[in-house]
Amino acid sequence: MGRLLQFRTELMMLWRAFLAPETPIWLKALMLLVPAYLISPLDIIPDFIPFAGWLDDVVVIPLLVSWIVSLLPQRATARSTRSDGNTVIDGDYRRL
Repeated sequence: MGRLLQFRTELMMLWRAFLAPETPIWLKALMLLVPAYLISPLDIIPDFIPFAGWLDDVVVIPLLVSWIVSLLPQRATARSTRSDGNTVIDGDYRRL
């Protein structure tokens, strides 16, 4: 169950990265491999073989998604220096 939730989170990360303008175009093209592999008639194990054809999709797609997520650029920390020399750290707060 944990891997399924991680896969869902990684898919959401890919979607947000695909829509983000700062994501490199080559990485967006690589992200298109995931749906292309699903709809492609060329598989490692053909889908007409019962269960084995679907099993390779269940293994390959999460591995491909995890690999692409590991290639995503990390966001820089939101720090800036004001003109008076003080450092400003941008962040979120939560009320307890």
